[in-house]
Amino acid sequence: MAQITLVEAVTLAMARAMEEDSSVVALGEDVGVNGGVFRATNGLQQRFGDKRVIDTPLAEVMIAGLTVGMATQGMKPVAEAQFMGFIYAMVDHMVCHAARFRHRTRGRLHCPMVLRAPFGGGIHAPEHHSESTEAMFAHVPGLRVVIPSSPARAYGLLLAAIRDPDPVIFLEPKRIYRWQKEEVIDNGEELPMDVCYVLRDGTDVTLVTWGASVKETLEAADKLAEQGVSAEVIDVATVKPLDTDTIIESVQKTGRCVIVHEAARTGGMGAEIAAQLADAGLWSLHAPIKRVTGYDSIMPLYKMEMKYMPSTQRILNAVQEVMEVS
Repeated sequence: MAQITLVEAVTLAMARAMEEDSSVVALGEDVGVNGGVFRATNGLQQRFGDKRVIDTPLAEVMIAGLTVGMATQGMKPVAEAQFMGFIYAMVDHMVCHAARFRHRTRGRLHCPMVLRAPFGGGIHAPEHHSESTEAMFAHVPGLRVVIPSSPARAYGLLLAAIRDPDPVIFLEPKRIYRWQKEEVIDNGEELPMDVCYVLRDGTDVTLVTWGASVKETLEAADKLAEQGVSAEVIDVATVKPLDTDTIIESVQKTGRCVIVHEAARTGGMGAEIAAQLADAGLWSLHAPIKRVTGYDSIMPLYKMEMKYMPSTQRILNAVQEVMEVS
């Protein structure tokens, strides 16, 4: 049983899916010979050939259209948008076609495809390489949006996404691609999508997060424990459809909630979680819900990007605020 990083878990899951099912293909810019810009598809073309791991032109519209076409005709393509900031040219195909085929054809056709994209900041990249616009896709009926935050969840959730009969946007938090290593058994077992994962049990406050912000949230929970505050940490993992039951159940226990995400504040998924808590969990809350988020601005260049993203201290400050309300 090997200890591997998140990006290596993506590669492992891709290899397992391609080995088990000949209809699974990978395509995107530089995914073949170079193994992807972050090496997430490293070695796959050498193993499965250039007809199943396809280097495409620099043409995101074509990649998306080709992927939708393949998916509706019996294949299971896994496309890569090299960075989330390059995904906007693909939106037309994803929203107008991939998300609608099952509805449009009354179930005659479906679209079993995955669109992978490294997302988020923190690696000293330019602005279009640092986007966190998961809420944009979460708003689209017919699309599932999945975000792993550990090697084991990346492996299991990607396998589940590839096997799913409908389109999945699979966003990989590149800041933590190599943050930690974890033992991952290559047994082909998928993890359930559409559920939150409770990473740490607690009784005083619920910390809800996903993606790379899991790192700072867990660090904050460790510091809170030293202060005698018991924080429950929830990794949302699938932001659409959202598992509100797990979040509400946690808040019923703790009475307080802080939501942490890297994406811009306005219209972010944190606002949706807060709204659902207000609707179904209001009487359990002892304090107002706090959000620790990115800002309503373009991701700054690298000297300022860590100021943009939620820090451990900002999370601690928010927790202190909710704990002071009796």
